[in-house]
Amino acid sequence: MASIADTIFYILLFFSVYVQVFFLVTLLENRKKIEIRKEKIKLKHYPAVTIVVPCWNEESTVYKTVRSLLALNYPKNKLKIFLVDDGSTDNTWGVISSFAKYSNIRVFRKENGGKHAALNLGLEHADTPFFGCLDADSFAHPESLVRIMSFFERDSFIMAVAPSVTVADPDNYIGHAQRAEYFMGVYIKKMLGFLGAINVTPGPLTIFRKKVFDDLGPYRKAYNTEDMEIAYRMQKHHYKIEHCPDAYVYTNIPKTIKKLFKQRLRWIYGFINNTLDYKEVLFRKKYGNFSLFTLPTGIVSIASIGYLFWKIIYQIVDFTYSLFFINTPSSIFLVMLIYGLVVVSMLFGRWMVEGNWRPSFNMVFYFLVFTALAPVWIMKAVYQTVIGRAPNWR
Repeated sequence: MASIADTIFYILLFFSVYVQVFFLVTLLENRKKIEIRKEKIKLKHYPAVTIVVPCWNEESTVYKTVRSLLALNYPKNKLKIFLVDDGSTDNTWGVISSFAKYSNIRVFRKENGGKHAALNLGLEHADTPFFGCLDADSFAHPESLVRIMSFFERDSFIMAVAPSVTVADPDNYIGHAQRAEYFMGVYIKKMLGFLGAINVTPGPLTIFRKKVFDDLGPYRKAYNTEDMEIAYRMQKHHYKIEHCPDAYVYTNIPKTIKKLFKQRLRWIYGFINNTLDYKEVLFRKKYGNFSLFTLPTGIVSIASIGYLFWKIIYQIVDFTYSLFFINTPSSIFLVMLIYGLVVVSMLFGRWMVEGNWRPSFNMVFYFLVFTALAPVWIMKAVYQTVIGRAPNWR
């Protein structure tokens, strides 16, 4: 008779396999809908768009960020760019001030209040029907905006469109690990888009109809994950969010274990606490796959990794350590199946971004880095939630 611990282990394995298979089935059902455009496209109409670049101590990256916006294949008289210095202590203000000469750029300087406050300052001055953000450490592909706007043109019910975010120039094993992870993220985001269940509208160039903020209010601090909270709020009010797989945005990433740990701790802490804030939508059919699939999947993932983390600790203390603590053929098969499906998701994501199906060493780095670190930042996020202490931004 299986022990309670073994029963929990198999239940968690089952749900992990189910999620990966569900994504794969979703892909197979919708594969013909995935549009990867290589050529330039034209819209019937070019609506005016405001893009805010919130900056805090980004003197080394913001110049390239703004240049990428100026290079967008979009009519300059239809694109307004707001550069907001959120109380930087370096030369960010000096860098962005040099762009004030452009007719479609406005620069703002304010006391430090957080990214959400910088975005809300932009919202206060925006008078266009569309509104978006580009993080000051990210760079937009020239065709990204017009491809995003094509989604709004074809469907008037779409309220926000998220891009495909990928890694800009990884230069060490931590960067290469994240590159593989971001490929998987592109794949997952598209599958969640097919399911109507996207839970994050990322800072790098998600574009909204401004009606979203007119109806639902401005950004909230939301545990320094304002891009997650606004997506939760939209899902709660049945506002449609889509993903544009060929709208590429390249982002700088943490280059050290310490910085990666802080970033992911903030993300997981934000997920846990935003989910607690919106717990009333959980398992409610009227909120669709967002409440029946996306949020439960995140919760099960945290529970699974947390359980395995404590199992590892117990086994080490009990001096019976063995690799993955798997001692039955069925469990070995399930774990290998999960890993195989994760690799498949990375390959599909890489195809969407690069048109390349080949496996790479990035995937090996991913499994090494994230298998070792993810349990630690997840457990710390849970602990800090319990004691009510939010992690630092950086």
